[in-house]
Amino acid sequence: MYSNHNTAKIEKLNIIHVDMDAFYAAVEEHDNPKLKGFPVIVGGTSNHGIVTTANYHARKYGIHSAMPIFMAKQKCPRGCFLPVRMGRYKEVSNQVFDILYEFTNLVEPLSIDEAYLDVSHINTNPIKIAEEIKQKVMKVTGLTISVGISYNKFLAKLASDWNKPNGLKIITEDMIPDILLPLPVKSVYGIGAKSAKKLNNIGIFTVEDLIRLSEEFLVEFFGKAGSEIYNRARGIDSRELNTARERKSIGTETTFSDYTDDKEVLKNFLHDFSLELESSLESRSLHGKTITLKIKDVNFRTRTKSKTLNNYINSFESIFEVAVSLLEEIEIDHDIRLIGLTVSNLEDLKLEQLSLFDY
Repeated sequence: MYSNHNTAKIEKLNIIHVDMDAFYAAVEEHDNPKLKGFPVIVGGTSNHGIVTTANYHARKYGIHSAMPIFMAKQKCPRGCFLPVRMGRYKEVSNQVFDILYEFTNLVEPLSIDEAYLDVSHINTNPIKIAEEIKQKVMKVTGLTISVGISYNKFLAKLASDWNKPNGLKIITEDMIPDILLPLPVKSVYGIGAKSAKKLNNIGIFTVEDLIRLSEEFLVEFFGKAGSEIYNRARGIDSRELNTARERKSIGTETTFSDYTDDKEVLKNFLHDFSLELESSLESRSLHGKTITLKIKDVNFRTRTKSKTLNNYINSFESIFEVAVSLLEEIEIDHDIRLIGLTVSNLEDLKLEQLSLFDY
């Protein structure tokens, strides 16, 4: 379906923006399938709270983020109002980011459910990378993710929001400026609700209206940001990815379709996890010294056991040995629905080898 994009165009599509769809609400629907098909509003049940996330069904009622709960209840009295479970959302977020880091280390996290990737160094069609990310996120988490691909951050983010949920949109240079012209001015990164209203008050409603204004006018109107807005309205964005964030851990986990309390079955999963972690660590030239086992039972009680070693490890044998010893320390008194294994306290293997050589 993308055959009309020639090689020259594809080579310039080096920025990918990924955004989970109605993330908190989607996690709630995944964990409780009975919620599917109903308006789900995350933010709490108290009238004093505000909406954190609403699923797409709830948005049809005019509900949106930051809306007071009492107002959301008036608009959708039969909605499913749920409290925020940040620990659970972070857990799923970590799974998603682990997947992103499998493709590239050049990842800029923007929030718990959103990130940029620079894939300019990968000799693979970026559309294929995006499709693989979507497939793996669905396989691992059961959730959909929308992806935008372009040659700068502004356009990639704009693309990811184009046909949500579960969207995939590409914006190439030859689409600019035509694709931007009919969009409302608030679509331009840097123009918030208040600024959009100010522009509307002087008759500027679309990007087509905006590009008729001079750069000097926009600088006077917006201050220093005026030049950036002038450029972005024309599809120009020189911001680079901020990827200077250390990877703190590498982990993997699975949720069982058939719950089990059989430790031999659990050990089989730990065996496969250890192989997967060995591969992930070696591909990044990392090793770690803290191993953490996590299990969640059918009552959704989560327990973790960790062991910090004296020496760094990254081999399957070493990871598996520690993982099994941690499992033996946990009393399994209910069926297990999820098991996970993580290596943390990471260090760059190349740096350690270099320091030893220098020494």
